Amino acid sequence: MYPNDLVRQADAARLRGVSPAAIADLISRGRLRVYNIAGVQLVSRREVLNLERQTPGPKPRTKKKANGVR
Repeated sequence: MYPNDLVRQADAARLRGVSPAAIADLISRGRLRVYNIAGVQLVSRREVLNLERQTPGPKPRTKKKANGVR
């Protein structure tokens, strides 16, 4: 981790094209790691750019396979 890799949440939001609240939500859900430096919450620019988008809504259910029973 390089110090110039760290950005503020507002800058991370601009990089992703989302609101700062969306970045805060990603942090609270554990999808982004936060670094507290001198009382300022920063995130890794690399993590923000490499974060894969997820489709909104609930996760699809997986179908259970039958165990050969008819």
